[in-house]
Amino acid sequence: MAQEKPFEEMPPIRPGERVLRKKREPRRRLRLAPSVPGIVRLLRVIVTQTPFVPMLSVFIVLWLLFAMGIYFAEHEANEHVPSYGQAVWWCLAGIQTMGTPYKPITLSGQTIGAIWAFVGTMTFWGTLIASVTSYFLRPRQRPTTQIISTIQYNLEQLDELSLEELEVLKETTDGLIDVRIGKVKPS
Repeated sequence: MAQEKPFEEMPPIRPGERVLRKKREPRRRLRLAPSVPGIVRLLRVIVTQTPFVPMLSVFIVLWLLFAMGIYFAEHEANEHVPSYGQAVWWCLAGIQTMGTPYKPITLSGQTIGAIWAFVGTMTFWGTLIASVTSYFLRPRQRPTTQIISTIQYNLEQLDELSLEELEVLKETTDGLIDVRIGKVKPS
């Protein structure tokens, strides 16, 4: 019985290169519950490789600032905004499709509310759309970015690599460095 090789040949990215990929064993079990490590990986990718966290931070800061503006403009004139907490709730409800039955009474409150309705909606939905788009465009990364990610992974697993794997890793790394030197080196 012939032993199967742990790597499979992939189409080269540039002519003359040899690209190997570690074979994965197919999953043969039916999952009834979501994979916790898979969910953790997904969340890590969303937090580290999409604009979700910075945009969410901007949204929260704007939300609290506009709520403060609504509170100062409306707390004495409007019985529905007696506290800062109510102003925060009004600002959240104002950008969602549910809206709020209470409207600002003062001119400054109406102006702040109108600006917030526009800016808050764009920021909230823009954060979600940008993050989802970034997540799904990740597989379209440049091939060199994918190769570098693979090299980084292999360097983390360096002690577990076989001689053949180490040689392929060295060849690939040397090739990338040579290409980069060619780009940086003045003609």
